[in-house]
Amino acid sequence: MPDHRRPWIRVAAVLGALAVGLGAFGAHGLRAVLDPAALEVWRTAVLYHALHTLALLALALAGDQWWQGAWARRAAVCFTAGVLVFSGSLYLLTLSGARWLGAVTPLGGLAFIAGWLCLVGVAGRRR
Repeated sequence: MPDHRRPWIRVAAVLGALAVGLGAFGAHGLRAVLDPAALEVWRTAVLYHALHTLALLALALAGDQWWQGAWARRAAVCFTAGVLVFSGSLYLLTLSGARWLGAVTPLGGLAFIAGWLCLVGVAGRRR
């Protein structure tokens, strides 16, 4: 496998481990502490975290034809940023109660959307 894709596999592996750990923490450690609405916010964070980690991994494992040009790297950056900003802000909001973090969350959502749209650029590139 070419070296330029290996770092993204590592990022996806770390994000995947975090998604499982944070999901388990929410299901077992926070159930008695948080109200149902806050637990639902946590679950949403874990869902988007896991989904976009899998998208990042699939992209990183894709053939080199997907990695010619900058679109694949942009998608990988956007998916990673989305996990950190969208899911990260929801995790922090749930644990801290700092409502201002809710204003940050949509920026992560925009990063997710941008990542998916970058895949349009990857697929639309002429070979």
